[in-house]
Amino acid sequence: MTKILVIEDEPQVRSNIKDLLELAEFEPIVAEDGREGVKLAKENLPDLILCDIMMPNLDGYGVLHELKMETTTAKIPLIFLTANAEREEMRRGMELGADDYVTKPFTPRQLLGAINARLEKKAIAFQSMQLQLNALRNNIALSLPHEFRTPLNGIIPSCELLKQCSDSLSPEEIEEIADIILDSAQRLQRMAENYLLYAELELIAHNPEKIQDFNQKEKSCSPKMLVEYTGKKKAAEVGRKNDLDLELEDANAKIEESYFTTMINELIDNAFKFSRPGTPVKITTQLNEEGLNLCITDLGRGMSSSQLHQVGAYMQFERSKYEQQGSGFGLILAQKIVELHGGKFTIKSIVGQQTSIQIILPVNDND
Repeated sequence: MTKILVIEDEPQVRSNIKDLLELAEFEPIVAEDGREGVKLAKENLPDLILCDIMMPNLDGYGVLHELKMETTTAKIPLIFLTANAEREEMRRGMELGADDYVTKPFTPRQLLGAINARLEKKAIAFQSMQLQLNALRNNIALSLPHEFRTPLNGIIPSCELLKQCSDSLSPEEIEEIADIILDSAQRLQRMAENYLLYAELELIAHNPEKIQDFNQKEKSCSPKMLVEYTGKKKAAEVGRKNDLDLELEDANAKIEESYFTTMINELIDNAFKFSRPGTPVKITTQLNEEGLNLCITDLGRGMSSSQLHQVGAYMQFERSKYEQQGSGFGLILAQKIVELHGGKFTIKSIVGQQTSIQIILPVNDND
């Protein structure tokens, strides 16, 4: 049964809404004020919340703010119930993330209409997510076996060659074979580490206790040196030192250094991988009122709007047209790292022209 949390301080209004929801075959949960409402929302994870604005202890805006701060409650649809229909108040609620307003006094038909509209929208979003999960499964089935076999095909034959022909191979040939084994093993190691990290981030994101523990940890990182080192290293590996354009300002970012290193490594690798030699890869970091603003831009093949909506683990686009290594982890892994640290991750892309990754990370108070 669909659970609806009602947060309303007026006893008669609260009782009327509860009766109406029961008649409509919903399962109502009621709270007398905002503080109790937040507590019940976290405990019961309702399908939808009806919330008064003017309440003691914690008003409706405070309720909405606290719920949006928690991963487990952030996406629960919330409808404000208010006697104040002024445009400024409505705009404030929408900016905080409210899904709808119902103005008091309202009829049962008006309230149920708003509820059903939000629940239908939620159902459509869930169906869309299921389609994306199906696409993810298909991509795993297609790409993952290939991504495991490719490095193993470099390791196993090379080891067999060394075992069978070690007496007849020159030192130069042995070194060349060792390089093949090392490159293949490092590729396999990177894929395994990224897979484990992705699983770890998923576990944290879906466990309120783990999120709380993660948020309480002290995090500090100086991005300038890491960006410069990784950018120059990647550019040298692909023979594109002259394509790298760095404009870096340092800051004390609120992110663990290991996470930042993985994120920047994946994004810079993508920028070079999906752009042509001779075209610039520009990386900038700038400190502003929002935090540390990191931007990585390449003049590569870009992505369409539909492809941007499908960005996910194991998701590679036009693989048959463009042969490249990788499991499609880079973008979604970087995005999850940024969002877990309270940052913002945005992709802007024009097909056939460029892709720009824009990241905003919080900084520590001493900056």
